[in-house]
Amino acid sequence: MKIENLSKKLVNAFLKNKLINPLPKNITKNIKKSNEFRKLCESKIKKEIIGFKAGGTGIPVLKKLKEKEPFYASVYKQNFLKSGKSVKVNNYTLGVELEVCYLIKKKFFNLKNKITKKNISRFISHIAPCIEIVGYRQRKKGIKSFGDLSSDFGANVKFLIGKKKKIKNINVKNLKTNLTNVKMDHSINGNTNTVLNNPLNSLKFALNKIKKDKINLNKNFYVFTGSTIGVVPILGKGLYTGKIEKLGSVKVFIKK
Repeated sequence: MKIENLSKKLVNAFLKNKLINPLPKNITKNIKKSNEFRKLCESKIKKEIIGFKAGGTGIPVLKKLKEKEPFYASVYKQNFLKSGKSVKVNNYTLGVELEVCYLIKKKFFNLKNKITKKNISRFISHIAPCIEIVGYRQRKKGIKSFGDLSSDFGANVKFLIGKKKKIKNINVKNLKTNLTNVKMDHSINGNTNTVLNNPLNSLKFALNKIKKDKINLNKNFYVFTGSTIGVVPILGKGLYTGKIEKLGSVKVFIKK
């Protein structure tokens, strides 16, 4: 099947919450081709973009899959919820992630130079904890490469965001994190240093990719920096609570 037709099928699955057969390996195996396919799919969607996710930012998964760098993808308003809302999952949902999220000022789009460690704080408005539900719109399981994720809208199903805080002197480099489902007696500990040693590095990566691709939303927008706990399989339905030291908590109710 031609790339154009495949992209239309995946876009339709994204918009109507349906499942399609797995994309061919010639798209998903190569990160460059999968990113091109993602951009083609995104170009067909007229829904509002509220930000971007950096994916594959966990040091363990980068090493395991032998990838050179993370990837990024657009995040749409339809996939953005307040903390505590319900999300229905299926057999092709990969799991739950707990992340640091930034609200970025729209003046970022006027920047002509690259984002650096020295200038990045100028563009940060707020910071918040968030949960991401990740999965496919394909009848597909597992992760063999970042191309699997990138090609399917970054594998984003939903984002849920906790209370935003004005950025002051919060050092996010080494914060303890935890995701718990009391009903399932399931608790996972993590640390923000899993995310490229510091979520700010992930933010810098995403912002420079956005700039390189000449994207301009002309408004404030979110950047989700990647999981501090890896991809945690969903063992059952119920309330999942994520906590990030100094940032607060965020919740999602999983339905099956």
